[in-house]
Amino acid sequence: MTRAGIALRLILQALAFLIVIGPHWLSLRFGHGRLAGRMPVLFHRLFLRLFSLRITQSGTPPSAGEPALVLSNHVSWLDIVVLGSLRPLSFVAKSEIEGWPLIGTLAKLQRTVFIERSKRAATASVNATVGERLADGDLIVLFAEGTTGDGLRLLPFRSSLVGAARAALAAEAGGLARIRLQPLALTYLRRNGLPVTRAERPEIAWYGDMELASHLALFANRGPIDVHVAWGVPIAFDAATDRKVATAQAEAAVRRALRETRLGGPAGRPAPVAPSPAGEGADVSAPGIAAV
Repeated sequence: MTRAGIALRLILQALAFLIVIGPHWLSLRFGHGRLAGRMPVLFHRLFLRLFSLRITQSGTPPSAGEPALVLSNHVSWLDIVVLGSLRPLSFVAKSEIEGWPLIGTLAKLQRTVFIERSKRAATASVNATVGERLADGDLIVLFAEGTTGDGLRLLPFRSSLVGAARAALAAEAGGLARIRLQPLALTYLRRNGLPVTRAERPEIAWYGDMELASHLALFANRGPIDVHVAWGVPIAFDAATDRKVATAQAEAAVRRALRETRLGGPAGRPAPVAPSPAGEGADVSAPGIAAV
């Protein structure tokens, strides 16, 4: 992709942002939940189309309106765009992101829940906030490793924020009988139709002390990326569930899905995801994006 091509795509994405930010802010301000949820989806899908990311899915995601805490691996900032394009959802993120130029604004518009990891007391507050959101029917994504990785190895899942599921059960308004914990595995499989090599990982994964500018240049210049999203078998979480055991089960499910996808097993042969009753979550039909 030429510099002019990259610049044009960024201008189109910026124009889309300027067009939707006003209506989106108003929808958040006045409680129009469906509109507020759909606008980020459309914004992310435009990015996928402009920069040639193609998504396939396997497994069964939560139905529209079904509250769930998604426990996912974390490879790159691209994870936000990929998952955000599939259906209305929000993320849990470190508090530093809130102050980043533009990125922080986008995160807040997606109703991201921020946590100060240096303060242990912050965990209880975030769990309460996420619990209330789950009790209201939201879909919340937690990158349970706590940081990004190279996509080849899975770091241990942290169980502390899974306490949000218990907070949802105890929420004063609309407390739930059980919460769906949803394992999810993200695998960046191919670049230009060929398997991603170890040397190509820095073009997609962003981790450690990698410089963002050089990473973005590599990402934009090297051609289409195929990413697979594998929804694992959900784990029912109720008042008697041990969060550490549930977290370990989710980690094992994600590890298994990553292995199967890379080896071309069940998760590597994507099956269409059945549309949800309200039509949310499986409509990714823009050119250059695999419809699922």
